[in-house]
Amino acid sequence: MIEKFLSYIKYEKRYSEHTLCSYKNDLVSFNEFIKKEFSLDDISNNVESQHIRSWLMNLSENKISERSINRKIATLKSYYKFLRKIEVVGQNPADRIKTLKTPKKLPSYVQEEPMLNLLDKIEFTDDFSGIRDRLVIELLYGTGIRLSELIGLSIHSININAKTLKVKGKGNKERIIPINNTLLERIIEYLDKKKDLNSGNATDSFIVTDNNNQTYPMFIFRIVKRYLSHVTTNDKKSPHTLRHTFATHLLNKGADLNALKELLGHTSLAATQVYTHNSIDKLKNIFEKAHPKA
Repeated sequence: MIEKFLSYIKYEKRYSEHTLCSYKNDLVSFNEFIKKEFSLDDISNNVESQHIRSWLMNLSENKISERSINRKIATLKSYYKFLRKIEVVGQNPADRIKTLKTPKKLPSYVQEEPMLNLLDKIEFTDDFSGIRDRLVIELLYGTGIRLSELIGLSIHSININAKTLKVKGKGNKERIIPINNTLLERIIEYLDKKKDLNSGNATDSFIVTDNNNQTYPMFIFRIVKRYLSHVTTNDKKSPHTLRHTFATHLLNKGADLNALKELLGHTSLAATQVYTHNSIDKLKNIFEKAHPKA
């Protein structure tokens, strides 16, 4: 039945080879466990919730991470759902199995001093490429917009007189973000240089390649990684790192959480609250340095 299930998710569900390999390994591992521990011939028959819980407990005792265990739970849920569909089993023994709580990873961000060093001390060339690259960094850090939102900006997204940026976020929801004078100057400088590009490839896109074509994710990734590498050793050097940096720095300066929620385009405050962890760490550090009894 395992092979039949793998064939189903490969040809009907169109799962990737990587996913197929993971599912197969999970099912083979579970099959070996129940044969050894419960003398069951096949995981397709007579498996109950208690058998699955025993396997998960064994995995936990062997220091398998919560995330890996949750993936294995998902594999079993899919497998037994398929068996119910083809009427091999009457009920899904994995239905009652709850996923484990996983520790939340705090957003990776760049400290304030190195971020300012990047903007104030790192040299950008004064040609179109250099001016554009600098603007990419300053837009992501100065507004907190997402990579997709940056690529989706058009020349009509900028209101120079109002000093605002109109962004289309998730679910095509629009929001208006204020831009400071420094960023506004960068935008004006960039637009001036952009006029000199090959008009044969004219596009409404705001951020463009050297050939005046719309940018794409990997193009922006390369720009961000190249310049962040000058100032940070963080493993993650992505456009989202700059979004996290924007949010963390604002909170560290006392920004209101609800205001930050609106700037980031979050639908709920819970998504924004993750940044308070970084701010609390800073407060703890200040307390330990300043309080005589700390």
